[in-house]
Amino acid sequence: MGRMKHSRLHEHHLKRGAVLGEAGGWEMPVHYGDPVAEHTAVRQGVGIADLSHRGRIRVTGEDRVKWLQSVISNDILPLAAGQGLYSSFLTHKGKMLSYFRVYALPDSLMLEDVGEIGDTTFQALRKFLLYGTKAKMENCAETWGLLLVSGPKAAELIKAAFGADINGLKSLEFLMQEIGGQQALLIRTEETGETDIEILLPADQLVTAWDRLWSAGEPMGLKPFGTEAREALRLEAGLPRAGADLTDEIVPPEANLEGKAFSLSKGCYPGQEVVARMDTYGSLRRRLVGLILRDPVLPPKGAKLFSGEREVGWVSSAAHSPSLGFSIALGFPLRDFTTPGTALTVEVEGRRYDATVRPLPFYAPHSAASQNKTTKP
Repeated sequence: MGRMKHSRLHEHHLKRGAVLGEAGGWEMPVHYGDPVAEHTAVRQGVGIADLSHRGRIRVTGEDRVKWLQSVISNDILPLAAGQGLYSSFLTHKGKMLSYFRVYALPDSLMLEDVGEIGDTTFQALRKFLLYGTKAKMENCAETWGLLLVSGPKAAELIKAAFGADINGLKSLEFLMQEIGGQQALLIRTEETGETDIEILLPADQLVTAWDRLWSAGEPMGLKPFGTEAREALRLEAGLPRAGADLTDEIVPPEANLEGKAFSLSKGCYPGQEVVARMDTYGSLRRRLVGLILRDPVLPPKGAKLFSGEREVGWVSSAAHSPSLGFSIALGFPLRDFTTPGTALTVEVEGRRYDATVRPLPFYAPHSAASQNKTTKP
């Protein structure tokens, strides 16, 4: 495996009491002593996470759009500068090798993996960058850094730290902001179900951005949050990620990614025919669902789901939900077992535990609830 990579913020994490663990080949904070308090900070105030271990790729050159358009599953032609979308990269059988976001800049495209899958996307796409194509792919894992600011007070913190107003941004839209003399992207993203802002910037400015967020955020009760809290927040929000839920066992429609990560009208790309054939719900074998487990057990990735004695699918990720007070999971049962309320069992170390299908997301944040209140008479 070799030595694990470290973020430029490694020492800063240790100073704040980080307990470290492996994530995508990097040594990153799992928590800072109290994952439930970190989770609460994001749900009620504001938290900051280092996502420097996420895969990041920059595509430049005059053929960049044409080339990427020909290999990924979504349609990037309509993207204007400042906008982004989700896409997947598929095998010829339509299975998901990667799931990422594409951001359009005037002179480049930036790709960010949704999940901790290391260099997977870079290696997969590189095979398709044929000699003579006027496009260049640069692996930005170590040259660019990535921070996440999440919570009801995220916009307020970004304003205080950088003077930038992100309130008007829709999902995956971004604005350019100078930080430490370099252009950074402030992206409205989807990680926790709260207001999520990612800061994508040259790694040399990572410490500058971190320090500015802390000096503005300390009075607001800013807390750092690690992979454990982030995973629970993500699951509560019902957001699948590459490597955990989205793998080469899955085709995108099975993961509810219609209208989100693939196009049926854009023309040819690897796996397109398979996805097009599955366009009708009836042809899908399985579907991503939420599961709740009342027993204090966390099924590992791949744990088998049963209906009676019949094996009907698997669990792809699980976490304890501090918001709900029990374990929650994402899983892929066969289509006939996806109705909310369906009673299944999950096998963990030879024992079976009750698991009930629940609609996603498990948890809707306060901001959404308060907006709904105002529209009701």
